[in-house]
Amino acid sequence: MEKNFDWLHRGTVEIFPQGDDSDKESASLEKLLSTASKPLRIKFGIDPTGADIHLGHSIPMRKLRAFQDNGHTAVLIIGDFTARIGDPSGKSETRRQLTQAEVEQNAKSYLDQVRPILDFETPGRLEVRYNSEWLEKLDLGQILELLSTMTVGQMLAKEGFAERYKKENPIFIHEFLYPLMQGYDSVAVSSDVELGATDQKFNIAVGRDLQRHFHQKPQFGLLLPILVGTDGVQKMSKSLNNYIAVKEHPSQKYQKLQGVPDELLSQYFELLTELPLDNLPENPRDRQKLLAKEVVTQYHGEQAAQEAELAATSGGKTGEVPEYSLAQVEFPAKLFYLLNVSGLCKSGGEGRRKIQEGGVRLDGQKVTDTDTTFDNSTQLQGKVLQLGKNKFVKLVN
Repeated sequence: MEKNFDWLHRGTVEIFPQGDDSDKESASLEKLLSTASKPLRIKFGIDPTGADIHLGHSIPMRKLRAFQDNGHTAVLIIGDFTARIGDPSGKSETRRQLTQAEVEQNAKSYLDQVRPILDFETPGRLEVRYNSEWLEKLDLGQILELLSTMTVGQMLAKEGFAERYKKENPIFIHEFLYPLMQGYDSVAVSSDVELGATDQKFNIAVGRDLQRHFHQKPQFGLLLPILVGTDGVQKMSKSLNNYIAVKEHPSQKYQKLQGVPDELLSQYFELLTELPLDNLPENPRDRQKLLAKEVVTQYHGEQAAQEAELAATSGGKTGEVPEYSLAQVEFPAKLFYLLNVSGLCKSGGEGRRKIQEGGVRLDGQKVTDTDTTFDNSTQLQGKVLQLGKNKFVKLVN
């Protein structure tokens, strides 16, 4: 019986090489998936260069989950070593190199944020690896071997490098190491398939070349689109303020999603949901509401989505969540005290009662322990404290 690979092709821009099912040595990915005697190893790497991820980053994670659900092993590589170099893909200038402490803090935050997407529980379905495991152990001889697999001409053919070289912008030698190190990750984990955005084709192809060099079967590359931001023009990015953060408060996330431009709705449904694309509401406003509720449910649960929908219906608007400065708070501080001083409750006693009644949420998560205490403002910075369905305050420094 022929297998259905709709899940594989949904939202996929390109799979390479295309393969020829008549040739055993170059069979297509579909053929490999159909005939594999054991789970394939599906690689995706993230460099923890920032603390937060947005819905654009979730796209390869969702594809990784689709492979998990179809019986394969997701190999999630935390680029704690490569993050110190910085991926030069699509960059017009050299990235700032991060400290080890920054990388470790960001990596922890990343893993917390992808838990609603990936299957962390089923044995054999997920490996989380840090590429410092193998990259820190490379000696000079091994690094020279990696460098010998590529020419300067090949490196300068890479889109970002080519543009910078043409404009006479500096390109530092350590940046040439980045695609080789990402490629070596594929060797280290023996990946069968690597996922990445369309701007990662060069790096994934380097991985294939290095696997050949080290006598491994070359991986397939699966490329996914870069999500257009809420402005409807440029790619989703924090720097452009057109993003929706994964850990954003449910009501804020709902409001932003129900404001997605009509022309982007099809892309958002295809890439951010599993809903059938041929059965969506005809009215654009209804499609926006469905998108918002579906995505918020994925990350925060059905109840939070219903409350966000109700808050939106009652007239709340994105950006109207008031802020409260934690600089006014002496730590350690109890949650019921924060409810009082932030203005959500009239007294600490009322705050205690609301917590006991289950009416308090912090970043969408219900808090029921009246003794909940925070040691410092870092634990709360940027989070939204919610009382009931319609009262919110964003905690800031």
